[in-house]
Parts: sequence; structure tokens; C-alpha cells
Amino acid sequence: MYAQLTYFDGPRTPQQTAASDFAGRERITPAVSKLGYPFHVYLLRRQDGAEVVLTIAESEQALLDAQKAIMGTGLLPGEDPALLPGPDRIELYPVSDVHDINPASEKGN
Repeated sequence: MYAQLTYFDGPRTPQQTAASDFAGRERITPAVSKLGYPFHVYLLRRQDGAEVVLTIAESEQALLDAQKAIMGTGLLPGEDPALLPGPDRIELYPVSDVHDINPASEKGN
């Protein structure tokens, strides 16, 4: 299992975060869905618009293929490239351990 952290440093304007949300929903998710790999994606966003996107996949190749698919998409009509400067950095990590913690299960519930 591998994880990718994609950073969009803040501050970012509401217009930039709205453009990012639109791109994710309308362009990026459909492109990545066509690859046939399962992904878990978590969007972390601060009040200043800074984001970290945590993506988990079964293989490093799945993440690399997703990057390639995303970079291969063209902007949709109405998307403003000035509002979509791209990530500030991307980091890949092998997942070394996973823990699911549920306090209720410790009490026998």
C-alpha cells in the first residue's frame, strides 16, 4: 500500500478553492476513475484555503498512473488556469503500518 500527499499551500482565495473543487469533481475524478484502480482520497483544508490531499492506493504504480492521467487532462470550458496553479509539492510514501482504533471495541461493545 502507498500514500501520496499533495500539498496546495495557502493562503488560497475562495475562488481558487472553488476552482479546485470543480476540477476535482468534474475533471480529475473521472480521469482517475478510468484507470481501474481503487483509491481512498481524503481532502484536508484549512480556513486559509491551504489543502493537503491524502490519496491511498494499493501500489505506487497506481499513484504514478493517476498523476499521469491528471496531467494529461485538458481544462474544461470555463476553467481558468490562473485559479489552478497546481500543487506546491507531491510526496509518495510506502505505508508501513495501519491501525484502526475504535474505543467502543475495547469495552466489548
